[in-house]
Amino acid sequence: MKIQHLPNIATVEEATKVIREHGHVIIDELVPGAVIDQILADMQPYIDETPFSENEWFGNGSQRVGNLIARSPAGRGLVMNPLVLGTVRNILSHASVVQLGATEMISLRPGCPAQYIHQDELTFDSFPFPDDYLVSCNTLWALTDFTEENGATRVVPGSHARPRAEYQMEDTLPAEMRRGSVMIFTSKLWHAGGSNQSTEVRRAQSINYCVGWVRQEENQFLACSQDIARTLPDDLLKLMGYQIGFGYGHAGAQKDPLEALKQV
Repeated sequence: MKIQHLPNIATVEEATKVIREHGHVIIDELVPGAVIDQILADMQPYIDETPFSENEWFGNGSQRVGNLIARSPAGRGLVMNPLVLGTVRNILSHASVVQLGATEMISLRPGCPAQYIHQDELTFDSFPFPDDYLVSCNTLWALTDFTEENGATRVVPGSHARPRAEYQMEDTLPAEMRRGSVMIFTSKLWHAGGSNQSTEVRRAQSINYCVGWVRQEENQFLACSQDIARTLPDDLLKLMGYQIGFGYGHAGAQKDPLEALKQV
């Protein structure tokens, strides 16, 4: 049992294969440090004004800052990264539409204890999805190096393919990775935020994608104003939810929401 890594020259097909077998993969140093620096600079005012949580579920001593698309033009590149998005769409290819679920910058301050071990599919009202149905595929981008000491996310490799069970921390491994790397994993993989025993804040950018027929965890229509939305490329707008998903999401007289946005 080990954490799976691929180089940043990996293909969508290679990443998809590893995720289907192991439930996760880390793509090493997929974006350069300058991109991470710009995202952190864009988000710094919001980091400064957001308190750290005292909630045990999210992690007592963790901080979550959303609205990445509206707040960080550089962050939009992570959302639309071709390798990541292509892999996610492969993993969720059973759905007619894939949409952006949430964007959260997650920070763990020194002393933050480990989070509960969980599956991300429980976000959807703890609905008991069938073992063979994936509702979402998620990513964690390392904005700082991820080490066991600073609270690297801990995963149970292969747990996505097993029946639900109770896992302990000794069943997990730290998803250690360098700054600019990304871990892609399915919503059935059991994992938890680690305990930050270092003297530095550990930061990650969580970007989650889900099938088009469930409600998004982060309301993209309020998180990003219409004024900003009208400046964004159509591909990103569609991913945010400005498209009809089979029979859902139309506006007015069966109007495509992308068309409606541009006419307001």
